[in-house]
Amino acid sequence: MKVYFQQTVLGKMGIAEQDGNITEVYFASEFIPQGVELVETALIGEAFLQLNAYLAGELKNFSLPLAPRGTDFMQTVWKALCAVPYATTASYKDIALAIDNPKAVRAVGQANNKNPIPIFIPCHRIIGSNGKLVGYSGGLEIKAFLLALEKHNGIV
Repeated sequence: MKVYFQQTVLGKMGIAEQDGNITEVYFASEFIPQGVELVETALIGEAFLQLNAYLAGELKNFSLPLAPRGTDFMQTVWKALCAVPYATTASYKDIALAIDNPKAVRAVGQANNKNPIPIFIPCHRIIGSNGKLVGYSGGLEIKAFLLALEKHNGIV
C-alpha cells in the first residue's frame, strides 16, 4: 500500500492507494499501519486535488476509484452513504431503510464508524435521528466544518 500525506485546511491528512484504488483516508491523529510506502502516486495526487477542490467549495462530487475493505454489509452501507446528496444529511435509520434492512440501525452506525475512506465516502452526512452530530473519525469539529461547508456551497 502507498500512502502520502499533505496539509489541508482540515490539518495533515493521508490518502492511501492500493492496486489503482483509493483504500483509506487518514486524519493526522489516526494510527498509520506499519510497512506502507510513503509516496505520492498519480492517483493519490488526483485524490488530493479533488479533496482540496471540495474543501474550497469548488467540487461537489468525487470521481475516484474507491475500494474500501469491509464486509458485504459494510460495502452495502458505504454505497448507500455515497447516495446521500451533497449538502443534505440522513440518519442511521434512513440508511437502514435505504438498504432494505430497517432493523439494522445499530449495524449501520457501526459500518458508518468503520468507513475507511471518510469524505470521499460521505459518512459525515450521517447524523443522529434527533438531528445531533454523532461520532466522526476526524472529530466532531471536522464533521461540523464539512456539513457547514456543504450547506454554504449547496445553495443554488
